[in-house]
Amino acid sequence: MIILVGGEKGGSGKSCLAQNIAVFLTVECGASVIMVDCDPQRTTSDWIQARNNNGTLASINCVQLYGKIRNDLLSLEQHYDYVIVDCGGQDNLALRATMSVASHVLMPLRPKRRDLKTVSHMDDIVATCMMINPKMRASFVITQCPSLPNQANRIFEAKEVCKTYDINVLDAITYSRNIYDDSEESGLSVMETQPKGKAAEEIRSIACEMLQASSATEIRNRLAEKQMDKLRGNYGSGRSQEKLYAV
Repeated sequence: MIILVGGEKGGSGKSCLAQNIAVFLTVECGASVIMVDCDPQRTTSDWIQARNNNGTLASINCVQLYGKIRNDLLSLEQHYDYVIVDCGGQDNLALRATMSVASHVLMPLRPKRRDLKTVSHMDDIVATCMMINPKMRASFVITQCPSLPNQANRIFEAKEVCKTYDINVLDAITYSRNIYDDSEESGLSVMETQPKGKAAEEIRSIACEMLQASSATEIRNRLAEKQMDKLRGNYGSGRSQEKLYAV
């Protein structure tokens, strides 16, 4: 499965979200994950390097790809449960190439006017790519929300703006928390820094809602069933070949 975390607006926390979802799927769901860094700033690549230098953390592979990456992603999908693509904050060839093959597209937005101004253009891009990839499920997610009660209306209004377009909007959100930056600097995720913290629950909620699962256990069970189906398929084809040779 290919998951794109991308959008036109920079600074909305795309890399942070992609990294934390990758750890959630790897550590809590038992999935094999590879990250694809399409951003020239190499935020995810640097995070992976810091992470993999720490022998106590679950290792996650990462490659850097740019431009026409459609075939590369399809090839990686054959070897991993999840391919998580982190695109930079701009409309570029890598973003559209990924949308042409992605199962899920997650587009983070802050509840700010300059972020919401990009919604219309992203809606156009999604509509264009869905002509090629009609099974793609695209969702907006509101990130870095203010936690003050008197600012709650800004979150509601941001969701309402997104809902005027024909793209799903996740109920789950992230709040502006220092733990996201603090954990990223050391190659960690918020699940590893504070497993029972509010930020960890935000990531779990976003990942599960995006994948339409109730919990990490359900995702883990899906992966196990998929693996069993693959084994049955291999066994069946092998028996067919054996029968063919016998005849």
